[in-house]
Order: sequence, then C-alpha cells, then structure tokens
Amino acid sequence: MEQAVKVTDEFLDSGLIVYTEGRVEGQKMKFYAQKKDRVRDYPMIVLVNAGSASASEIVAGALQDHGRAVILGTPTFGKGSVQTIIPLEDGSALRLTTARYFTPKGRSIQAQGITPDIFVADAAPEGKRGGPSRMIREKDLDHHLPGEGEKEAPQKTPGKPPEKIQEPSKKPAPGQEAKEDPPLERAVELLKTWRILNKIQPPKAS
Repeated sequence: MEQAVKVTDEFLDSGLIVYTEGRVEGQKMKFYAQKKDRVRDYPMIVLVNAGSASASEIVAGALQDHGRAVILGTPTFGKGSVQTIIPLEDGSALRLTTARYFTPKGRSIQAQGITPDIFVADAAPEGKRGGPSRMIREKDLDHHLPGEGEKEAPQKTPGKPPEKIQEPSKKPAPGQEAKEDPPLERAVELLKTWRILNKIQPPKAS
C-alpha cells in the first residue's frame, strides 16, 4: 500500500489517495497526495485487467476518481482487504483480515475491483484466437471476503467456470490477424487522438 501511495502521489497534486476502514481505530487510515513544484497535467491512460490486484487497484482507483487518468482494459481482480500477521508462540503466525481499502470517492475494492472507463479485452492465448478468455477474480474464489453489499460469499457449484469475457468469434481475414496487445494498441491510438482533439476549438455561441 505504501508503494501504491507513492506511485499515485507522483501524478496528483492534492487530495485523498486511499483510505482504510476496520473494526478498530488503529485500522482507520487516510493517505493524501502532496503538493508538487511542477504540475503534471499531461494525459494518462492506465491499463488494467484481471491480473491487476491490490496495490495496482489503489493506483487505478485513485487516478480514476480524481479524473487524472482514463482506465482502459477489463475489470480488475478485486483484492481490497488488509491483512495483519500475528506471530504465535510456536513460531507460526496467523494472517487476519483487519480492514478494507476504499478509493477517494468511497468505492470498495474488495471483490468488486476497479471498472475501466473503456473496455478492451486482452488478446486470447496463442492457439485460442476467437474463443472466450476465462478470467479468475477475487469474487470467483471460494470463501472470499464479501464485497460491499454482498452478504456472504456465494456458494460455488463444482466445476463452474469463472466469469467469461467474450472475444470476437469471427476469424480475422488474412493480414488482419488479432493484435498482440489490443489494450496497449488502443491506448496509443487514444493518446494520439487526444492531442488532435485538443486542437479543435468548440464553436462560439451566436
């Protein structure tokens, strides 16, 4: 979490980055961005997918809430809990969940993750072009810590596949094969368009 706060602070000039809520006062913490000598107002796009978890979700959520970056990709993993390690006398330890992470606007990350502003699926694994990609997230795990508004972790049916994100089923024409990294390619296209659109002046009211 500390490194996530430091990374986010590089791109924000002020405001809340993340906060935690727990059962005891010692687990209630807030982290803020510090004022910079130079304003960093260049456009940003943050790429995320089901593998983006915990610290990376803090960064993406904060930048999204502050309107500092566009989040592009697929929903993140949803690991928004804080664990405390308690040493025991026999040399072992107990890992206890003691708090949850929240974005600046109060969104819980646990079991929900960060929803991107623009959805772009990753390329399917080699040999599986055109098929569905199976993405395992926190909410797909048995006995996971329920998210906000989720009373208890749903019972899993044995053999039930995790959430699927559909890839285009149409076979690409020769010379138009799927790109190696669709989210990255889309992000680069958007950043190029961003610069062009900023040069366009809105029409003046008559």
